[in-house]
Amino acid sequence: MKIIIIGGGIIGTFIGRELSKYDVEITLIEKNLDIAWGTTKANSAVLHPGYDDEPGTMRAKLCSRGNYLHYQLAKELDYEVKNTGDLVVAFNEDERKILEELILRGAKNNVPGLTLLEGNEIFQKEPNLNKEIKYALWAPTGGIIEPWGAAIAALENAMMNGLKLILGEKVIDFEKRNKKIYKVYTNRASYEADIIINAAGLYGDEIAKIAGSEFQPIHPRRGEYILLDKKMGNIVNSVIFPTPTPKTKGILVLPTIDGGLLLGPTAEDLPEDQKDNTSTSVAGIRKIIEETQKLVPSLDISYAIKTFAGLRAETPNKDFFIKLSEKVNNFINVIGIRSPGLTAAPAIAEYVVEEIIIEEMKINLTKKKNFIPFRRKIKKYSELPLEDWNEEIKRDPSCGKIVCYCNQVTEREIIEAIKRGANTIDGIKFRTRASFGRCQGNFCAPKILEILSRELNKDISEIFLNSENSWILNGRVRK
Repeated sequence: MKIIIIGGGIIGTFIGRELSKYDVEITLIEKNLDIAWGTTKANSAVLHPGYDDEPGTMRAKLCSRGNYLHYQLAKELDYEVKNTGDLVVAFNEDERKILEELILRGAKNNVPGLTLLEGNEIFQKEPNLNKEIKYALWAPTGGIIEPWGAAIAALENAMMNGLKLILGEKVIDFEKRNKKIYKVYTNRASYEADIIINAAGLYGDEIAKIAGSEFQPIHPRRGEYILLDKKMGNIVNSVIFPTPTPKTKGILVLPTIDGGLLLGPTAEDLPEDQKDNTSTSVAGIRKIIEETQKLVPSLDISYAIKTFAGLRAETPNKDFFIKLSEKVNNFINVIGIRSPGLTAAPAIAEYVVEEIIIEEMKINLTKKKNFIPFRRKIKKYSELPLEDWNEEIKRDPSCGKIVCYCNQVTEREIIEAIKRGANTIDGIKFRTRASFGRCQGNFCAPKILEILSRELNKDISEIFLNSENSWILNGRVRK
């Protein structure tokens, strides 16, 4: 049984990990030079409890289950999550009514522990909130995550269990006979397939069109963000939401896994032909500042170290589109994965394997007897006790050579990231946090380039930021 997954975001990688429990041949094809570089790398990084989703939708069915699974899988796969809880705040009685509706909705979605707080109960949890806030919904299962870290963890574990990863190849066509696909063509090769899983994110509708499958048209919704330095990281303890609207959960204030503070996102619907438009705007950044300072007046925007934008996949029905095609018998769409897709990812993976492949398609999958459930992340040497760190340095001096001073990343960690598949500056960044700090790579990038060149045995001009069009040096001035 040969299964091909198209797309290496949080959805494709978790499906790959779930399938790797079975005796099947899995190939994951990603068009970029590394995984998790689409929607997965630019979002709010929130683990939603599931109180916001309309009961009866796929989103509602899979969000609270995914929330639970992330906390369990983080222990097996050694990726970082933090159970911060959510606070959805309200300034008046009309907004309080919406909070009460969310509590009822959450109960229908099996979300535990939802509570309505008033007055001092709110400020005991979050003393820096606006004192005009009168009510808040407390959701104890809310949390934060490092999305690309989770995707990398799932992929590495899947590869330990046999998954084959293909990077830098774009799916362009299929060989189809009698309502079934037999071969997947990329711009560089072809691959035989018994089942195809379309997890291509923003481009999922375009892959479905090529396959001849039904689909939901996808348009990008752009969200702009501001990232603040770690000096602002302790201003809130939990994820702070405004009262939601029919269009959006609102502009948030939330801590990040690595100790910073994230503000955003905006919500702007773009045309279908702007699926690469991650530009930011003066108006968007101003709106973020205005809305977040309304929630937390003491926010100091002078600590901003980066602005960026992410795109999420929106469809007309505003729900996940996860189903076996009626037109192509072995083609499964897993597209339109809008919020809370990050949270739902492990539950989506379960659903695709158990409900669609095993139950609906009647495929008799056999579980592996030698499945390896555990994976360990790259060791962070600066977090070790000094005595232990010294012992590591005695064994390998590269453990003591700091390359990224903002995040205290050593040369040994960068070498390990390269061994695990990183071959670009961003590949190193998302595996080690090198260049993720205050200087945004201005000081450490040259050293990272040098290490990549040495370890990959490539000329430094052959090392890219994140794509073959993102060269950093294009040759030597003189020899």
